Amino acid sequence: MTDSIHYQKVDRDSAILQVYPMLGQYQVPCTESDTVQLPEVEIFTPALDKYTIGQHVQVISEKELEPFQGLALAEYLQQRTGLFLRQYGPGMLASLTMRGTSAGHNAVFWNGLPINSPSLGQADFSILPVGGFDQVAVHFGSGGALYGTDAIGGAIHLNSKPKFGGGHQVQVASLIGSFGRWNQQVQYGYSNEKFSSRSRFYRNFSRNDFPFRNLSKMGTPVEFQENAQVEQWGVMQDLAWNLNSKNQISTAVWWNKTDRQIQPVIGSNTNDTQQDQNLRWVLDYFHFGKNKIWNTKTGLVKDELIFNIKAINKTTQYFIATDLDWDIHPKWKSKSGIRHTYITGDLDTYQVSESRLELYQSNNFHPNEKLSFSVNLRQLIYERNWAPFTPSLGGEWNVWKNKTQSFLLKTSFARSFKVPTLNDRFWVPGGNPDLESEKSWSGEIGLKHVIVKNNFNFEQQITHFRMSVDNWIIWLPNGSFWSPQNIRKVNNSGLEYFLDVTQQFGEWKLGLSGNYAWNQAINQTNISENDRSKGKQLPYTPEHKLQSMFLVEKGVISSFLNTQRVGERFVATDNASKLNPYQLWDVGVNYQWTLGGKVSGNFGAQINNLFNTDYQVLRLRAMPGRNFQFNLNITI
Repeated sequence: MTDSIHYQKVDRDSAILQVYPMLGQYQVPCTESDTVQLPEVEIFTPALDKYTIGQHVQVISEKELEPFQGLALAEYLQQRTGLFLRQYGPGMLASLTMRGTSAGHNAVFWNGLPINSPSLGQADFSILPVGGFDQVAVHFGSGGALYGTDAIGGAIHLNSKPKFGGGHQVQVASLIGSFGRWNQQVQYGYSNEKFSSRSRFYRNFSRNDFPFRNLSKMGTPVEFQENAQVEQWGVMQDLAWNLNSKNQISTAVWWNKTDRQIQPVIGSNTNDTQQDQNLRWVLDYFHFGKNKIWNTKTGLVKDELIFNIKAINKTTQYFIATDLDWDIHPKWKSKSGIRHTYITGDLDTYQVSESRLELYQSNNFHPNEKLSFSVNLRQLIYERNWAPFTPSLGGEWNVWKNKTQSFLLKTSFARSFKVPTLNDRFWVPGGNPDLESEKSWSGEIGLKHVIVKNNFNFEQQITHFRMSVDNWIIWLPNGSFWSPQNIRKVNNSGLEYFLDVTQQFGEWKLGLSGNYAWNQAINQTNISENDRSKGKQLPYTPEHKLQSMFLVEKGVISSFLNTQRVGERFVATDNASKLNPYQLWDVGVNYQWTLGGKVSGNFGAQINNLFNTDYQVLRLRAMPGRNFQFNLNITI
């Protein structure tokens, strides 16, 4: 007997996304009937996909993240994407740069809550473990009109996915690797058609005592890295209730603690330490009406950073937001919302509180099957200061399409902004409360080509972008201390290329994926008579980065070969000195297994930096050579 399930047919704007699991995702057990009829429900697409017409959003699935469970998100993004992260060593501070912008020009969200530090203005990707979420969505390009402050270069969204109708489930994962790495994660979940609960605990540890060449000594002897140990713990709890066919409540809490010895630069013997503690909580209420959905969200993000035991910095962000997403007409969709944020900062040199209010409006319009447009608007007010009004406009045109292939032309124009950080405005001494928001204008155009024929799938996309960032904040000497000024202007331009190819030959499946990023971030301003930075590439911004992966699968066994090449990086603004380009290779194999029909899992082995390349991401920051890891995941 062949069982089948019939689903309600929906269009692109009604498709279920995993960003927000909706009521239609029940897993209905099979009965003696050949067909199980699911009840008709209202479902919708969140703003991340629905209103980003003309831009590129890359969604990284739970399956793609699985080999990186227990590792930091920084490691995945550095190895498997065209994004570049400035890493101060394995497990040390890792800051993201997108399209040549700085670390503070990229917004980061967890289940819809912005988690960039309001004091530092950025997120540390080395303390965001992959085990803390189920999906990553990368929005390339300006997103200020959709997300608010910081999203000048792009945005990263980390999402949990409640699952319904799954019964009891236990998962245990363990990873053992070189240099004392040992990561564990335990997860228990229970769900039926009305209720979903999942609890997760993880602990990650690494001594990071890898060998490196000490360039500060005669003969560059090989030594072992000291004072670089990292230990991390975390607990997560996800809950969701389908109250009835029109109402759903979901909540998630995430506590994370990281203890780190700060890896010194080569030639130094400092013994600095840092402790990070983060608490994040979110509560969502959804009401499903006819052709509309109302969402109310509240939550908090609490961060504590302790440096060398003595310097204690605490910030807390409280959020409440509500919006209405509705289909005005089959060709016209709209979303209106408001968000209030209250921020407190208790740092060594200052204490401050601040309120922010944001109004936003998004629309998309589909005049016919070939054309789509989106318009987004946002206005933020903080402590009686008006951030730049932020619009964006995007369009897509299906240039040509037949049964096997299609060409899609995409373009967008946008404005974005970054509110000065608390440190920029209130640090003592030197903070400048008169700073203006950084602002940018950007435009992009791209072409997407898709071929689907029999067992062959081919997808490629190329995008050209240009961006101008003004009022860029930098800290300059001011007598006996430093102070920030809106003095720099930077022009960014470049290309992004994405490729994904798969071919099925019976039981064999071959895959090739890759991406290439060409980024020029050229400073347009000299800050003094002796400054020679005008017309030069920004420091630690590689002009070229290439990543590709070849995958082979047969039945329960799969293997991959992955490589990334990072171009030269200049050390200072005058481009007088630079770091050499480097290329790293990784290879791995994975075996999936089942036992008695009730227990399943997978075992994987991986070699990183296969050819033992000696390289530095940042100057005098040692990185590990060839290293190994083995992971075992069990599901009951």
